[in-house]
Amino acid sequence: MLKYLAKRILYVLPVAFGVSLFCFLLVHIAPGDPLTSVLPPDASQAMQDELRKIYGFDRPLPVQFGLWLMKALQGDLGTSIATGRPVAAEVWRAVGNTLLIAGLATVIGFLFGCLFGFVAGYFRGSFLDKFASMLAVLGVSVPHYWLGMVLVIVFSVQLGWLPPGGAGPGGSAAWIWNWEHVSYMILPAITMSVIPMGIIARTVRALVADILNQEFVPALRAKGLMDFGVFKHVVKNAAPTALAVMGLQLGYLLGGSILIETVFSWPGTGFLLGNAIFQRDLPLLQGTILVLAMFFVGLNVLVDILQGLLDPRVRRR
Repeated sequence: MLKYLAKRILYVLPVAFGVSLFCFLLVHIAPGDPLTSVLPPDASQAMQDELRKIYGFDRPLPVQFGLWLMKALQGDLGTSIATGRPVAAEVWRAVGNTLLIAGLATVIGFLFGCLFGFVAGYFRGSFLDKFASMLAVLGVSVPHYWLGMVLVIVFSVQLGWLPPGGAGPGGSAAWIWNWEHVSYMILPAITMSVIPMGIIARTVRALVADILNQEFVPALRAKGLMDFGVFKHVVKNAAPTALAVMGLQLGYLLGGSILIETVFSWPGTGFLLGNAIFQRDLPLLQGTILVLAMFFVGLNVLVDILQGLLDPRVRRR
């Protein structure tokens, strides 16, 4: 296991470097000048040159990348052009908010996805299989931003059960663990959980159907094992793949929640990315993309390790 762990961590280093290089270059090839959001329309050339020198945009790209990477390794992601605040503080606050709803959405999606997938695979061809498969297809097909607006109309406007948006009462972003604040998480978390639920359900359904067709299942029944005992063996064999899919979905939710966070005015990474793109805030855009990418890489490593613990065959690869 230690050898397997060392190999996985070693593989991360070139991936992390490549991701950081890609994040840096991606925002530089976009058209436009990032300083236009802070410079007045009648700014002189001397003022433009001075501000460009302050932010380091007057240096060659390789030098900019080297300095940016060295500072990023020390936790310094620069200063936001639009707000003048440290990028690291802005990003970590947004990451914490996104983790709240993404974590809850992943739990909801994983639990219901596995439930529907196991039921559909174990009773394949039955009404339960068709019903669970229909829910999984709907979950993948329905646009989540449209679903979010429908949930707001039904549960906020018509029924008045849940707040329509924001992260706390009165627009406060300070998080407190009480029902008044948790109620703001429910609608965005349910909206975010629909796509992972459908993907996990379809994956688990195919896994269970394939496992039940393998030779060891009739052998278990021939030994006198009851349905519950066979079901436990099926779960054990399907768990590593289901866990890998869950980890990937959590990574996607962290970086792919721009529309949902915009619909619900949730101050997370998606909302922050949208503002950084519209304001052409280069340091904030780079820092947010880098942190999200590193989260995704770290999640992949964690899933690989958990897969190795659950399935010894994975460690032999």
